[in-house]
Amino acid sequence: MYLVGFLLLLGPLVTIHELGHYLVGRWFGVKAEAFSIGFGQELFGYTDRRGTRWKVAALPLGGYVQFAGDMNPASQPSEEWKDLPEAERSRTFQSKPLWQRALIVAAGPVTNLLLAIAILASFNVAFGKPIVPPVIGEVEQGSAAERAGLRAGDEIAAYNGQATDDFMELRQFILTSPGSTLTLEVLRDGERREMTVVLPSLTVHDNFGNASQIGQLGVRPAGGEMASVGPIEAVTLAVRQTNDIVVMMVRGIGQIVSGQRPVSELGGPVKIAKFSGEQMSLGWLSFVQFVALVSINLAFINLLPIPGLDGGHLAFYAAEAVRRKPLDPRSQEWAFRTGMAFVLMLMLFVTINDVASLSLFGG
Repeated sequence: MYLVGFLLLLGPLVTIHELGHYLVGRWFGVKAEAFSIGFGQELFGYTDRRGTRWKVAALPLGGYVQFAGDMNPASQPSEEWKDLPEAERSRTFQSKPLWQRALIVAAGPVTNLLLAIAILASFNVAFGKPIVPPVIGEVEQGSAAERAGLRAGDEIAAYNGQATDDFMELRQFILTSPGSTLTLEVLRDGERREMTVVLPSLTVHDNFGNASQIGQLGVRPAGGEMASVGPIEAVTLAVRQTNDIVVMMVRGIGQIVSGQRPVSELGGPVKIAKFSGEQMSLGWLSFVQFVALVSINLAFINLLPIPGLDGGHLAFYAAEAVRRKPLDPRSQEWAFRTGMAFVLMLMLFVTINDVASLSLFGG
């Protein structure tokens, strides 16, 4: 189940990511020499009438589109490129203006974001959206909320200075803030009060035994309902949900760096395979929702300004736009080598972390 889930998850997501690069490159007249799903030795493939080699490779941990003329890590013109005939050179990646190269590079992660938005929008149309006012219906005994003096009937107007009219928004913030201090503005009997709560950090386990740390306030809402949404509102809501997931990722990374969360919560290919198999066992709805989450993760990681990733290329293009000329090719090449070394070390670290967390090794 893990293997099937992993292939059904990562294969389509990588293909869609690379199709984003490929289609925008074709739109701007750039020839693609190879379109590969996976790295390393080719398993099978074919060459189309445009001369593009479509192939599946042995290591299914990513993919790439090799554009004509893209002969070095920095994607800078070489002597070999300069010797090409004009007609052939005009179809290479380096011949295109800066803004077109930037759009080609950005198209991969943007396509992943659009896929996630489409999935979330479909869920919104199918199931509607929850409308839950931030009014407390019940306070759990012995909870952080009870110790802070919260009561049933209180309306939470703001948290940490941010106004809210949605209990689910507050709930999501609390769940992802274990050990944090939360300042609440509460309306009670027409008066506005300020209360400070220290959220306890709880370790919870899902049905598969996966552990995670969450924050808990200890309140339940007074009521709520599901409201249907139209296509336009569904897309708008999906964009907001995607943004919320990205914000949650950034906060999660910050908490791991600061020590609020354990490093074991970082996951790599092994953990993705495990989770994908588990979600598939729960049914297609759970699996497709997980696909949307991983697609956002893939876009987020690729947009980080690390040389070797799409974000690294975009960072160099931004510098080129400011300087009106590209950075020194040798400097770029060393930056990309350093970036790729960092990415490979991180991949090795999270893979070891994933394997150590498996029950086979006592995790």
